[in-house]
Amino acid sequence: MPTMAIQKKVQIKNKRARFEYEILDKYVAGIVLRGTEIKAIREGKASIAESFCEFSNGELFVVNMTVQEYSHASHYSHNPKQERKLLLNRSELKKLEKEVKNTGLTIIPLLLFTNEKGLAKLEIALCRGKKQYDKRESIKERDTKRDLSRIKKSFNN
Repeated sequence: MPTMAIQKKVQIKNKRARFEYEILDKYVAGIVLRGTEIKAIREGKASIAESFCEFSNGELFVVNMTVQEYSHASHYSHNPKQERKLLLNRSELKKLEKEVKNTGLTIIPLLLFTNEKGLAKLEIALCRGKKQYDKRESIKERDTKRDLSRIKKSFNN
């Protein structure tokens, strides 16, 4: 029976976040996980593509983060789409909550990773949504970079 290879370092990115949002500030938060969730994350079976963070009773939770069920788990498995509590310093939580309430910014997960101790961490960012013309500008910059690298490559050969 073949087993899934558990990765040493896990890095699951939210690729659309940098395109959809202007990143103002970054934080690294711990995640409260239950049961087999950490094993599923180490297998790389998680997604933060459509997730966001919100406050509830002064605590920060990540919503819409998907952690698939662990393949070798028995019938006591976890709910893939449940809210998960994030662990930050009290001062960081107060600062983030104030920014979100006063200025209407959002908190978006950028990267789900495991540190050297094997603990799951979530890099979150305080973001402002980009307007349509900002997105067009991002696409234009990306295209020009790609074209420049293509031209440089042709000259080097």
